[in-house]
Amino acid sequence: MSRMIFVNLPVGDLSRSRAFLEALGAVNEPKFTDDTAACMSLCDNIHVMLLTKEKFSQFTPRPIADATKGSEVLLCLSSDSRESVDATVERGVSAGGTADPSPKQDYGVMYGRSIADPDGHIWEIMWMDAAAAERGAEAVSEAIATAV
Repeated sequence: MSRMIFVNLPVGDLSRSRAFLEALGAVNEPKFTDDTAACMSLCDNIHVMLLTKEKFSQFTPRPIADATKGSEVLLCLSSDSRESVDATVERGVSAGGTADPSPKQDYGVMYGRSIADPDGHIWEIMWMDAAAAERGAEAVSEAIATAV
């Protein structure tokens, strides 16, 4: 059996957060969705569990961070092209997100933008040139050094 990842996020408005992730391309898994949680699948092995703050609190004794005031996690989704990055961000804005809370990153071989969801979690949308990705971190470091 292949491994899966479940990213659990506390949300203030479950239906609004679900609509936001659907705008980014996630699909709801109704078998694990109710009025306190929504399982949103990004692919067969990657899922985002949107949990009401009350439900999220059942899984941790720690206080829930306010994602609008501090960074708790950065989530990054790959994209097929530069144009797809921009289109994804615009769909997210249409679903209640805020575009570019972090500066755009354009290094030629890598292009990224970010969007804050309605609860303030930052989602990075990133494209990388296939040849640069094959070369790895060295290609990215060179591109950044050239751009700066």
